[in-house]
Amino acid sequence: MDLQTLTYLVVGATFALYIGIALWSRAGSTHEFYVAGGGIHPVANGMATAADWMSAASFISMAGLIAYMGYGGSVFLMGWTGGFVLLAMFLAPYLRKFGKFTVPEFIGERYYSRTARIVAVICLIVCSVTYVIGQMKGVGVAFSRFLEVDYDIGLYVGMGIVFVYAVLGGMKGITYTQIAQYCVLIFAFTIPAIFISLNLTGNPLPQLGLGSTLIGSDTYLLDKLDLVLQDLGFAQYSTQERLSKLNMFAYTLSLMIGTAGLPHVIIRFFTVPKVSDARKSAGWALLFIAILYTTAPAVSGMARLNLVDTLAGRDGGGLVYDERPQWFKNWEKTGLLEFEDKNGDGRVTHVADSAVNEMVTIDRDIIVLANPEIARLPNWVIALVAAGGLAAALSTAAGLLLAISSAISHDLLKGVFTPGISEKQELLASRIAMAVAIGFAGYLGLNPPDFAAGTVALAFGLAASSLFPALMLGIFSKRVTKEGAIAGMLAGLGATLCYVFQHKGIMFIPGTEFMGGMQENWFLGIEPNAFGAVGALVNVIVAVTVSRVTAEPPSEVQELVEHIRVPSGVVPTHGR
Repeated sequence: MDLQTLTYLVVGATFALYIGIALWSRAGSTHEFYVAGGGIHPVANGMATAADWMSAASFISMAGLIAYMGYGGSVFLMGWTGGFVLLAMFLAPYLRKFGKFTVPEFIGERYYSRTARIVAVICLIVCSVTYVIGQMKGVGVAFSRFLEVDYDIGLYVGMGIVFVYAVLGGMKGITYTQIAQYCVLIFAFTIPAIFISLNLTGNPLPQLGLGSTLIGSDTYLLDKLDLVLQDLGFAQYSTQERLSKLNMFAYTLSLMIGTAGLPHVIIRFFTVPKVSDARKSAGWALLFIAILYTTAPAVSGMARLNLVDTLAGRDGGGLVYDERPQWFKNWEKTGLLEFEDKNGDGRVTHVADSAVNEMVTIDRDIIVLANPEIARLPNWVIALVAAGGLAAALSTAAGLLLAISSAISHDLLKGVFTPGISEKQELLASRIAMAVAIGFAGYLGLNPPDFAAGTVALAFGLAASSLFPALMLGIFSKRVTKEGAIAGMLAGLGATLCYVFQHKGIMFIPGTEFMGGMQENWFLGIEPNAFGAVGALVNVIVAVTVSRVTAEPPSEVQELVEHIRVPSGVVPTHGR
């Protein structure tokens, strides 16, 4: 069976499964729509959380970025996994003990203020919309290649699929769909890695294959990759820093605390029956995530070596363009891979010098999806990777859209503007809000500000600078006041947005940046994607300072803080 037909069958079968699950588990109440009825088993919730967490950035883009950033790409591995440990230890059980639906609801009650709740909703929407842009980029990339359509059409198809199962099922449908999506994406990511590791090193475990010698040689894979890249003028793969050590530290910290502050991940811990189950869910999720994250470095290194070898051609003098493999032609159709014959010799020259380099476009987001084709793996493996990439992007997009819709319908409409709204009306409002969010995210996905992982990193920075400090201070400090929390969230979010927009454009629109991407204008050499750590520090300083000069929180609020610090017992999840 040819690749295109097989891809249609595999991807179509997975989509039918997702939509079928959504119809079977359609939410009939706000309790089911927001938190799946609060009865999800910790193992199932851990698997769903892993799928919710491992987005297009993790599946499609992270390995591609590491492939070109080398050692500097470790910021994604350390930041995202470290953040999950932080979430499990310091946030998840305490927020579950609180027992409500959403993050803004906690902030509104802890800081005894509707204004604080509204500010938290604004922060949530800004973070989640930025994050979902990255998912839409991943959806567009995957669909454009494997359906052999333009990027824009691929994005529209993906929007339609998300609309069907996210709007219908709510958290209940999304949870069970994400369990299926996790199984699809983890097999899709690890099976090609096993094949490629066997082909290059003879070791079936990619994690060990990365540190093994190449078949028929005493040369280690990483040593070979370093040597090849240096010969082409690129930086050494295994020692290449991401701009500077300070920038790498800030980037890692921003991703770590951003992870712990992401609303669409936190809300998953409201779906388990008991407080202790929240910790167990986080532990299971970290285990499921680790399978992919320990495989990603191997995929990155092996993909870069295979790509460079392919572009070098059989004789090392450059791939003859007319003899380029089919995968090369397929990706050219999408516009994500582009060759320009600058010297007119009909061969591909792939070097670091941009004046000589003829591979003018190699989108980092295609590396994982193209990897099986480059390595000449069987068609069924390539089709499985297509399904996995789409599962990763769609699962996280659904979780983000649910967080956005619940913030609008539950926190703004029900919690602030129309508290007398009926449950049926609130459910309808949630679905309308989700549909609007899908349309808006798709529109922004047509002009993403960065690669999928880069765009997602911006979202983490925004969460790190706005929501995380408010949550941590709300749990572990009885002295922080509503004035301090509001001022801190606005200051942290404002500082980060200002820094990002001045370098990447207002709302990421090209030509509106005030300072461009010039490194000499970066604060202490910290790039915009890593600035969330600085924004978080601004948030904490402002919140603590303002709290010191304002009246202490009421005694009942201080008692609430004492209560949620004891993460035990069965606490029903409910609304207000």
